[in-house]
Amino acid sequence: MAGPNMFMLFMLLAWLAKSGESASGNRNNFVRDACSVTTYRDLCIHSLAPFSKSARNSPGKWARAGVSVTIGEVKNVTQFLYKLKRRNLMRGRNRLALLDCIECFQETIDELHMSLGILRRLSAREFDRQMDDLTTFVSAALTYEDTCLDGFEGQKATQVDLLKKRVLKTTYLASNALALINKLATTSLESLALADP
Repeated sequence: MAGPNMFMLFMLLAWLAKSGESASGNRNNFVRDACSVTTYRDLCIHSLAPFSKSARNSPGKWARAGVSVTIGEVKNVTQFLYKLKRRNLMRGRNRLALLDCIECFQETIDELHMSLGILRRLSAREFDRQMDDLTTFVSAALTYEDTCLDGFEGQKATQVDLLKKRVLKTTYLASNALALINKLATTSLESLALADP
């Protein structure tokens, strides 16, 4: 009798494994589809994959996820900039550029938080204005990040190179977030499920 029971157990485990692969495949398809409109797709897929289960086919949720991930990275970079300032590792022109960069990143956080606030209260009645505001805020965030990088143009040093690399990643994430917002803006209101939490 042990033989048939073992066979049934094996079949059940095989079916469960297949079901798990299918669910995982669906989640991968969701994030790949969402990220198809972005410039930095690999970064988008990697950074937004954890949201696949909850965002699924919702353009609003993907846009919110894109902005949230960008805020997280911008905050991390801001802490890094403050650490450079405290350790007094940059001198002269680079020191001034660092101070400007910190100010730029504070402004970036403000713009992104305003964007996230809008994405949390989307409404059909104000949708067009909200999309305009979102585009303005995230574009401004990108401008601040670019301004930070401009201050270090032509400069070479280990800390400067590291700073540039980290700041550049935030510009890629913000660019992806803006692409997801643009996708949201072109979505028909009926398919948005605006009332979703």
